[in-house]
Amino acid sequence: MGAEQFWQTKSLEQMNDQEWESICDGCGKCCLHSFIDSDEEDFSSTDHLREGETLIYSSLVCQFIDEQTCACTRYAERQTLVPSCVKLTKDNLKDIFFMPNSCSYRRLYEGRGLASWHPLLNQGKKIKMNELGISIQGRVTKDNTVYIEEDFEDYIVDWPEFDCD
Repeated sequence: MGAEQFWQTKSLEQMNDQEWESICDGCGKCCLHSFIDSDEEDFSSTDHLREGETLIYSSLVCQFIDEQTCACTRYAERQTLVPSCVKLTKDNLKDIFFMPNSCSYRRLYEGRGLASWHPLLNQGKKIKMNELGISIQGRVTKDNTVYIEEDFEDYIVDWPEFDCD
């Protein structure tokens, strides 16, 4: 087993910055707008889903995403430009409930390993991931092209929850 299979011998916490970044499969789902559906009137921020709550995904995506490559066009400054952009780190990994089931960080954190479509297992290519419908490619609307508060319900989707193997 060579260094290229580091994810099989190291925990996420043990990975260096380069290894950590390469675990991201680049699907773009983390850039989708989502919200927690709750019956509670006194709703407060949370780091987990509470009883009776559901995470709802939309096909609305951050304006800085490249819809073909599924990559952020302003990655280095994303959190400055979009303060609500979540940066997944080793410190907040335990709060990963908001990431889709197919998220490679979530898969490793939950002990499920990398999926067969992950670019690390496919010569760095996203072709298999895109063919299987794991990425956002061809499925999204940029958030700066619609009036979100009025039209949000028109963009609710369940495909971000899809995962295979």
